[in-house]
Amino acid sequence: MKRKFKTSELVICAILVACHIILSRFLSINAWHTKIGFTFVPVLIAAYVFGPVLAGIVGGLGDLIGALAFPIGAYFPGFTFTCFLTGVIYGVFFYNKSEKQMALNIPVAVIINQIVCSLILNTLWISILYGSSFKVLLATRSVQAGIMTAVEIVVMLALVKVLPKFKEMIKK
Repeated sequence: MKRKFKTSELVICAILVACHIILSRFLSINAWHTKIGFTFVPVLIAAYVFGPVLAGIVGGLGDLIGALAFPIGAYFPGFTFTCFLTGVIYGVFFYNKSEKQMALNIPVAVIINQIVCSLILNTLWISILYGSSFKVLLATRSVQAGIMTAVEIVVMLALVKVLPKFKEMIKK
């Protein structure tokens, strides 16, 4: 049976997409091969509140709309896929989880996301897009992945106490 989304869920997801775009395009450190920012926060919220599908959509649409409306470089659909996959991964680890389960899942989810999505996939997309050596990029991007792993874990652990209240407020 297909799940029907409530209007309120779609409105909240649209707000999260807008937050993703703002955090990605205006409040991140961007270079051609490196990006450091907080775009994971709206995706985390969508993952915790709505699950993997809507979290993936929030991540994917945030990247797609942001790239089309406020381009940083050439658009490449691989990055949109990576953003979608990030939402799915976080949704699997955080949806319908207690605070304790979520706190335990955060390091695992972040490390999986950073290795698979950021380090491997995004490095591959950059390599394809710019014709750069995958191995050379992998070495330089591993520093970014390490920094973002630490940042994401700390921020997510700080949000663990707030997310259940936020979810309760949204679901009313």
